[in-house]
Amino acid sequence: MSRRIVGPFNRVEGDLEMQLEISDGEVKNAWVVSPMYRGFEQILQGKEPRDALVYTPRICGICSVSQSVASARAIADAQKLPMPANGTLSHNLLLANENAADHLTHFYLFFMPDFVNDVYAKEPWHGAAAQRFKAIKGSAIKELLPARAEFMHLMGLLAGKWPHSLAIQPGGSSRPIEVQEKARIQAILYSFRQFLESTLFGDSLERIVALDSSAALESWTTEGTAQSSDFRHFLHISAALGLERLGRAADRFMSYGAYRDHKGEPLFAEGSWDGRLGEVDHQQITEDLSHSWMRHQAEPKHPYEGITLPDAEAEGGYSWCKAPRMAGEVMEVGALARQQVAGHPLIRDLVQQSGGNVRNRVIARLLEIARLVIAMEQWSRELTPKEPFCYNAPMPKDAVGCGLVEAARGGLGHWIKIKKGRILNYQIIAPTTWNFSPHDAGGTPGALEQALVGATVREGEVDPVSVQHIVRSFDPCMVCTVH
Repeated sequence: MSRRIVGPFNRVEGDLEMQLEISDGEVKNAWVVSPMYRGFEQILQGKEPRDALVYTPRICGICSVSQSVASARAIADAQKLPMPANGTLSHNLLLANENAADHLTHFYLFFMPDFVNDVYAKEPWHGAAAQRFKAIKGSAIKELLPARAEFMHLMGLLAGKWPHSLAIQPGGSSRPIEVQEKARIQAILYSFRQFLESTLFGDSLERIVALDSSAALESWTTEGTAQSSDFRHFLHISAALGLERLGRAADRFMSYGAYRDHKGEPLFAEGSWDGRLGEVDHQQITEDLSHSWMRHQAEPKHPYEGITLPDAEAEGGYSWCKAPRMAGEVMEVGALARQQVAGHPLIRDLVQQSGGNVRNRVIARLLEIARLVIAMEQWSRELTPKEPFCYNAPMPKDAVGCGLVEAARGGLGHWIKIKKGRILNYQIIAPTTWNFSPHDAGGTPGALEQALVGATVREGEVDPVSVQHIVRSFDPCMVCTVH
């Protein structure tokens, strides 16, 4: 038995390292370490509640819209403030724009370059993968970056700028859309669809969304060569490496529900999955500090009652990350969880066969891009220029509010407690806080810590490539993880 520290990792957002216990060529135990403390929750104490709209987007530069929307919803909940239909559509378009772009960036820039690793040099597919996906130099990058840049122009039209837009408000959006801008939004979506259908999928978005089983996916994959689309390229590599057998955690999934319409109905349903569909009991969400570098609470607390007091000498601590649990259970969040809870037949079938794993997480992420762009096209048609985009209301002196959204990487929650017109407490649980949590007081590892057990370590490997695949399959955002 040997211990090894792996990290810092490249091609992840923020700082990450881990301790691995290795025996007989595989990982036996893992401890995931978030080594960078941020302090946003402390910064917000005593501030005017609306200040959170300025501070919280700066938690992260790549998912700032998610933070903005969660903060806006928490404040709106405290104000009991409704939102006009245009405001809801704007929020959905902005969030989907950021999430789809994040999924695309993860696939091309973070995940696929791992297959160019020299450890795979003798594989028959390595040459084509290196030509297509090599970091900076691969042919895919030259096609991706212009398409992504044009797609992100939606942010300028809908929010003025990205990241850290102030247009996202509790009552909607302060950036109304005119008729000509609506046409421009639709043109951008049309162009992005062309890129997806010609390059990423090699097929229509509707056909990808209609894939309803593992057998249907396999049949679709064999219709073209590995090089006929980047999705097929991934699927061929995945089959060669058996990625469906790598990185399985406990198969407990959770989604807060995503992209609600003005009636409150979500595009992707809210719920949990533990072999069967269940509810999300928001009152049973707690954070355990027993293995965090924090001054320990006597027991796990709900975010409204939680505290964030750093203590680098805390006994038993090995990470700045807290350990969130729902009804005491570890939950995996992300695109796979969203699509599993939402009941997409392809994802349900894949999870039934092999659970949550490296392959299935990537498939769910790409499937979600297709579903989001179709939805964005519909939302853009529903925008109504000259109608209200934002409502306002006075700020209560004493109130609590909760804002729950689905960021690209999974469920994101903001909880605010207002006392005498100021923020008394502000707590955030980010997606990677769920997925990369440390052990809890009962000794139960977090989702990634569970997924790493059984990962193979080849002779002479310093940074095991299997570990890299598993870590990146969760698309971690470490700067969001610790606040």
